[in-house]
Amino acid sequence: MRCTAKKTLQVVVQSGNDAVIQVKGNQPTLLQTVETLAAQGAPSLSWHHDEIGKRNRIESRKTSVWPIAAGSAGTEWPHVHSLVQVRRHTEVFNTKEAAWEARSEAAWYVCTRELSAREARDAVRGHWLIEYALHHVRDVAMAEDASRIRREPGVVAQLRTWALNLLRKAGHDNIKAARQILGWSEQDLWELLGVT
Repeated sequence: MRCTAKKTLQVVVQSGNDAVIQVKGNQPTLLQTVETLAAQGAPSLSWHHDEIGKRNRIESRKTSVWPIAAGSAGTEWPHVHSLVQVRRHTEVFNTKEAAWEARSEAAWYVCTRELSAREARDAVRGHWLIEYALHHVRDVAMAEDASRIRREPGVVAQLRTWALNLLRKAGHDNIKAARQILGWSEQDLWELLGVT
């Protein structure tokens, strides 16, 4: 079964939770709806944040929130209660050219509840911190970037994530060391998998 943003939001709301989901170009109807709704009025809340000097760049982020009535995003998106825009302006220092290069982009998100601009900023940043941490661990501890798997690589990526979650649930902080220990002891591996 294919996982979609609609299904994800539905499952999240049915479980009594909330979610912030990015709206990308592969959802053109929702993206157009979000942009149209946002253009109808100014955001109710905004939060501005600057980061200076990290990784040879200066980054300025403005997070804006538009609360909307349930169902305003369309019948397929009844659980959306807020629109969030994160506008990033970044200046990166190019060492070869010895000059600053400017980039600007805007990212859109939908949320299942009303939230402040600061809460929206924290939710978006928190998502990316988790995303970066997961990819970093999968690459460093499991050499994912060096993988030669070309057929169905997503399935193997899911298996890697499952294995990481299993190791973390068992209390292992050092994933590489845990893989070595379990590779040396078949009995420990079976115990981790719940097979005795």
